[in-house]
Amino acid sequence: MSANQLALWYLVAAVSFILALKGLSSPRTARRGNVYGMIGMAIALLVTLALVYSRSKNVAPILGGMAIGGIIGAMVARRVQMTQMPELVAAMHSLVGLAAVFIAVAAVNNPVAMGLDAPITVGHKVELFIGTFIGAITFSGSVIAFGKLSGRIRSAPVVFKGQHFVNLAIGIAMIGFGIWFCMAPPETHWMPFIIMMALAFLLGFLLIIPIGGADMPVVISMLNSYSGWAAAGIGFSLDNPMLIIAGSLVGSSGAILSYIMCKAMNRSFFSVILGGFGGETADAAGAGEKKQVKSGSPEDAAFLLSNADLVVIVPGYGLAVARAQHAVKELAQKLSAKGVTVKFAIHPVAGRMPGHMNVLLAEAEVPYDQVFEMEDINSEFPQADVALILGANDVVNPLAEQKGSAIYGMPIIEAHKAKNVIVNKRSMASGYAGLDNPLFYMDKTMMVFGDAKKVVEELVKAIE
Repeated sequence: MSANQLALWYLVAAVSFILALKGLSSPRTARRGNVYGMIGMAIALLVTLALVYSRSKNVAPILGGMAIGGIIGAMVARRVQMTQMPELVAAMHSLVGLAAVFIAVAAVNNPVAMGLDAPITVGHKVELFIGTFIGAITFSGSVIAFGKLSGRIRSAPVVFKGQHFVNLAIGIAMIGFGIWFCMAPPETHWMPFIIMMALAFLLGFLLIIPIGGADMPVVISMLNSYSGWAAAGIGFSLDNPMLIIAGSLVGSSGAILSYIMCKAMNRSFFSVILGGFGGETADAAGAGEKKQVKSGSPEDAAFLLSNADLVVIVPGYGLAVARAQHAVKELAQKLSAKGVTVKFAIHPVAGRMPGHMNVLLAEAEVPYDQVFEMEDINSEFPQADVALILGANDVVNPLAEQKGSAIYGMPIIEAHKAKNVIVNKRSMASGYAGLDNPLFYMDKTMMVFGDAKKVVEELVKAIE
């Protein structure tokens, strides 16, 4: 394959990736975006295989690895539940980071086999250093994020005295050994490279453990960005334009998404990385006080819903856990048939990953014109007869409007302004941020306890 042909096919793959990102920006075009992404990846893989075959004819190990990986991926995709998507994404990010590290190790070990000069030039060493430490941080950080999201590690922030200074010292040492690696001759560069890599793994671990569960959507998008920059860095080392383009697309889109998530939570990106969110306990919000709630049955809630003119449904992680999205669609259809206007309110960080609720509602084929983002729906809550909250907690917490609260300033869905509020939860447990919610104790709020799917199905029957 000629250099011109290679460049042309890589360009086609890059355009496909750009079209994929464009398609994924809206639920209406997400399927088409996924198709473009698969086409781009297929082209990139086939062209790379053709390139390897033209050089060495030894593609059997690559095909074997692809087959094994494809089988594992297909099995995981068939078994994973929608509620497990956040930790699956974190796990995939860890593999991307680890792949970047392995490629860098291979390049340092045998630069000629990787298409580099021997000895490796300082410029290429700098690129390998950047790709290695970003990949290592991505790997260990993603492993911790996976553990927190899956419940294998407690989601509360893990902090200790002098944590920031320790991180700073490790970061400076990592850069120091990286510079040593870049300047050292081939016979002595392995030791600083290995130490730099080990410090990067440790730094990734220490950066993520102090971040609380409420910031996991930001962490996921941030690690997504890291994995892209790691791939781009290695792409420069290997002079592979496809890796550079794809990595840059992933890195930039992840960074933009992180900014959007931080804005939605009124958080500084650096405060998330350096401090963690959700460190306040429920006691700090007054959860230690004994408060009374007004509970009701699904039949009581169905009566309120049936006699409303406007109902706004606020889905949360509890809905995802119960897999209640199809039942919610049926509920919306029943209410609409009775002349009730039904709308869905989506908070940018509802669930445990960006767009989590949008994906669930799209899976249930809820009409897109019924789904509204937070900034578009908040003005309608004062006119809403009922706000039906299904498994959401932090994103509807009025404490965000109170100075001194751990979530003060975080934009929320203003469900507390509706004329009546129905909240479905399994229990009175606090949300992922560890804070109590005053909304649950308001006179106009009715708590309906139980599994979201079962409760919504009972609502549907009661409305009939």
